[in-house]
Amino acid sequence: EGFPVKRAFFGINQADLDPFIHMDQMGEVEYAPGEPKGTPWHPHRGFETFTYLIDGQFIHQDSNGGGGLILDGGTQYMTAGNGLLHIETPPAALVEAGGLFHGLQLWINLPRAKKRIDPQYQDLQGKDSALITSADGGAILRVLAGEVAGHKGPGISHTPLSIAHLTLAPGAQIDIPWTPTFNSIVYALAGQGTVGLEQRPLHSGQTAVMVYGDTLRITASEQQESRSPNFELFIIGGEPLREPVVAYGPFVMSTKEEIVEAFEDFQAGKLGI
Repeated sequence: EGFPVKRAFFGINQADLDPFIHMDQMGEVEYAPGEPKGTPWHPHRGFETFTYLIDGQFIHQDSNGGGGLILDGGTQYMTAGNGLLHIETPPAALVEAGGLFHGLQLWINLPRAKKRIDPQYQDLQGKDSALITSADGGAILRVLAGEVAGHKGPGISHTPLSIAHLTLAPGAQIDIPWTPTFNSIVYALAGQGTVGLEQRPLHSGQTAVMVYGDTLRITASEQQESRSPNFELFIIGGEPLREPVVAYGPFVMSTKEEIVEAFEDFQAGKLGI
């Protein structure tokens, strides 16, 4: 079970990521018939997961009663909180036919005071996202969560944040208004270009950590790779919690003792059956 992933935050200092913990780019992979696989049942506690599906379909189920089918362009928000079990699998039709699968899963830390809140699931689809275009048509910004440039995305987060998917045409440039108290992390999904006023180069599979400020400047190169005509970026930012973080396996807590307790509760069936 499982699928190929790229660990987008590997090697980045945790203090620069706060309030984010971990992010996987799932795929991009073209499955042959019979190949698509999902995850096995597994537990979580102490954080939220944000899943964005660019291509393909995914079925979510959890031991708290949450469930839904994520379609192309859709998102789901799962607050693990006090703990649950969940599973993500491709629908039978996708398994039989194969096809393109591509998405992202982001782990968002919960404040220490909210780590043991009741679990919650939010099924959000692409039509719920705010869509912004630049005056020249060279940029399309999908606000997936939080608020960007006065436009709000769907869903409710327990940690103040902004999440967006930016598509830039070759040679296009955009200045995105940003909350100055938020950190800002830019991950290149496809193509190449530059980020920041210093125009630091960034290409597919790379992550840029930006300095704090009120604007993100992103520019697409004039020439793009043949497999991707545009510069595609996943942009996230949030209010740093500046709290102790102990992450181990599927749990994100504040102390080692809380991690041990989470494993014991999972083994005792307290996170769900």
